[in-house]
Amino acid sequence: MNDLCTDIGYKSINHVGEELCGDHIDIVEEGEDSTVIVLADGLGSGVKASILSTLTSKIISTMMAAGLPLEECVSTIAATLPVCSVRGVAYSTFTIIHILNNEVAEIIQYDNPHVIVIRDYEVYDYPKTEMNIGGKKIYKTSIRLREGDVFVAMSDGCPHAGLGGKYNFGWKREDIADFMVALVAGGYTAKNLSTMLVDECNDLYGNKPGDDTTACVIKIRKREPMNILFGPPSHRDDANRMMALFFSKAGKHIVCGGTTSSIAAKYLGKPVTVSLDFEQSDIPPTAEIEGVDLVTEGVITMNRVLQYAKDYLGENQLYEQWSFHKDAASMISRLLFEEATDINFYVGRAINPAHQNPDLPINFSIKMTLVEELSACLKKMGKRIKVSYF
Repeated sequence: MNDLCTDIGYKSINHVGEELCGDHIDIVEEGEDSTVIVLADGLGSGVKASILSTLTSKIISTMMAAGLPLEECVSTIAATLPVCSVRGVAYSTFTIIHILNNEVAEIIQYDNPHVIVIRDYEVYDYPKTEMNIGGKKIYKTSIRLREGDVFVAMSDGCPHAGLGGKYNFGWKREDIADFMVALVAGGYTAKNLSTMLVDECNDLYGNKPGDDTTACVIKIRKREPMNILFGPPSHRDDANRMMALFFSKAGKHIVCGGTTSSIAAKYLGKPVTVSLDFEQSDIPPTAEIEGVDLVTEGVITMNRVLQYAKDYLGENQLYEQWSFHKDAASMISRLLFEEATDINFYVGRAINPAHQNPDLPINFSIKMTLVEELSACLKKMGKRIKVSYF
C-alpha cells in the first residue's frame, strides 16, 4: 500500500440547442484505493445520445467494479449497443480508466480520442495493445502510477473544437496535449484542469458547441490530511479531550468559531490575535493562534465555503472568487478543495447563546446541516471524510 490517491474532475458542455448532454461520466469506487472511471460518448446529440452514453457508462462501470473481466464487459456493450446501419459506427464510444490500489492504471479505449498522459510535465507516450472484442477494435494499456501523473480523457467534442473556424481540421490532440502540459505545470486541481480545457473548447466553438464536449482529468497525488474544529463541545468537561484529539492528528489544523478559538487558545496556552483586515465586507476577518494554521469565524464563513463547494462541483464559475482572495472562506476553500485529501471534522454540539437571537437566521440545526452538506460535497470531490461529534 502506498500513500497515493486520485484527484478526479470533469466538465461537460452540451451541443448548441440541446438540453441534454450526449456524453456521460460514471465513477465507481471499489473500496478506498480502487476506482473505475468511464467516459462514454453517445452517437449524435440530444436525448438519444444521452440515453446511450448513460447506459454504456453504467453497464461498464458497474460490471468492472464487480470484478468482471474486460472481455465480458465489452462484449455485453457490443451486444447491447449495435453498430449504426447508416453511419457504420457504434452507437456509443467509451474510455475506461481503472485505478487499481492506487498503484496501477488500466486504460481501455474504444473510438474516443486517446487518453493524454502527462508525466514529469511532459507528454508520456504509453504503449497500447490492440484487441478485437465483439468485432470492436479496443486498445488496452497498463501504467504503473507515479506521483504527479495526469490522465486527460475526452470525448471527440474536444478535438472537433474550432473545426472550420480557428482550425481547419479541428484542435489536434497534440495541440491539446501541449495546452494541458502548460496548465499542469500551474499546479491546478483536476476539476480546474478539466474546466479550463472545456472552456477553451467552448471559446473555439464561438460559445456555440457543434458537439457535446467532455473532459475528465485524473491527477495522482500524495495524501494530505486536514483537520477542522467547528464549535465548542456540548459538555465543558469534554473540551480538553476534544482539543487533545484534534491537535494530535497529523496535517494542518483549522479552527472555526469565536468560542472555539478561545478554547483552543486556552488549551495551547497561547493568545488569540484578531485581524482587523476585512478582505470581504460580508466575511468576518481571520485571527491567529500560535500552533494553528487558520483561525476563522464559524457559521457565516462555513456557509460561504459550502456555497463555493456546491459551485465547484457544478459549473465552477466562482473559482476566481476564492482561488486568490485572502478572506477566511477563500482560504478554507483552497485548503479543503485543492490541498486536502483526508478531512477530519471535530464538531461541537454546544448551542451558542448568540445564535438564539430571533433576528439572526442561525440556529443549532443550521450548524449541523452545514457540516453534513459540506461533508457530502467534499466526498463528491473524492475526499475521505470523518466527522466526530462532541
